[in-house]
Amino acid sequence: MRNSNAFLRDEYNELVEKGFDWKIRVLEGPSAPLCNVDGKEVIMLCSNNYLNLSNHPRLISAAKKILDTHGAGSGSVRPIAGTMDVHIQVEKALAKFKGTEAALVYQTGFAANAGLVPQLVGKGDVIISDELNHGSIIDGVRLTKADRMVFGHNDMGECEKVLKEADKKGYRRILVVTDGVFSMDGDIAQMDKIVKLAEEVGAMTYVDDCHGEGVIGKEGRGIGAHYSIEGKIDVEMGTFSKGFGVVGGMIAGSQDLVNFAYNKSRTWLLSGSAPPATTAACKAAIEVLETEPEHVENLWNNVRHFKKGLDEIGFDTGNSETAITPVMVGESHKAKALSEALIQNGIFALPIVFPMVARDKARIRTMMNAGLTKEHLDTALDQFEKQGKKLKIV
Repeated sequence: MRNSNAFLRDEYNELVEKGFDWKIRVLEGPSAPLCNVDGKEVIMLCSNNYLNLSNHPRLISAAKKILDTHGAGSGSVRPIAGTMDVHIQVEKALAKFKGTEAALVYQTGFAANAGLVPQLVGKGDVIISDELNHGSIIDGVRLTKADRMVFGHNDMGECEKVLKEADKKGYRRILVVTDGVFSMDGDIAQMDKIVKLAEEVGAMTYVDDCHGEGVIGKEGRGIGAHYSIEGKIDVEMGTFSKGFGVVGGMIAGSQDLVNFAYNKSRTWLLSGSAPPATTAACKAAIEVLETEPEHVENLWNNVRHFKKGLDEIGFDTGNSETAITPVMVGESHKAKALSEALIQNGIFALPIVFPMVARDKARIRTMMNAGLTKEHLDTALDQFEKQGKKLKIV
């Protein structure tokens, strides 16, 4: 007799045995530089809340205020009866912030990738993808009927070669898709070069800038601003869930792109729209970035101090250029042991293991926060050194 769900426990136990499982930690209160996790006060080093805007009074006030005027929920999907004035307002503010004609807000960044990529290409087309692209891009690609080609990570020579090969094959459409900031290693796509190469063969460019929004570029305006190519990337996809401190996905580009997306992207068409409080907080986050540059400045001061400290201790931090700094360990069980030791000593930093990274590339992925003080960072560095030496990592 077939046991319909025995595989659930078996496969989970196998993950535990190999050290590939996730242990859920419970945050008791706000995502803040100092927070409570599982009843213990810790220094937060694994939140995507880069600018500490989740706790900014202007965001909190905007969310509270609109509850009285617009209610708790939107009541519907966007194209039917769920588009509120605040949704339009945040999209106009976002387009201005990104230097594009238009923008569209999704429920999440994953929903944007999974819902838009499959509509941009189909049978007779090809997607050209960086080999280290995020899982949400990979899932979006899998939903298409397009052919697929991959280039080595950030290898522009290979990207050019693959693009020319695709051009010769006469595909109807060519879509080049890449992360902007790579979420595991913290390095940045060479988007200026990708745009130039794509233009030579008439390919469309699509960048997932979730970890770049609010972090890179002038005033945190993202990868377009970072390379001074605002408006030249066909699809700038991002999120409000990280640097902006709230939640929600986004795309920015031409008005034609937005018109196309909200008529054809099923994750947008068939999902309830973001609650008004969330949307108002997103709009407030954009306004904060436009008027309070100190948050981005503080973030980068902290990034430089922390990276320098890790390097001086002797840790391998890979090729990180951003607020994501991996502390390379190698073996999954050892990465988990380091994380547990750090947490026990007041530093909340989590391990990243297979399948999110290669089997021999386990690491502690640290995420910087603008609200951390130099004293917080020095305390964290002290524990990284002590626990790293105990485990013979450094």
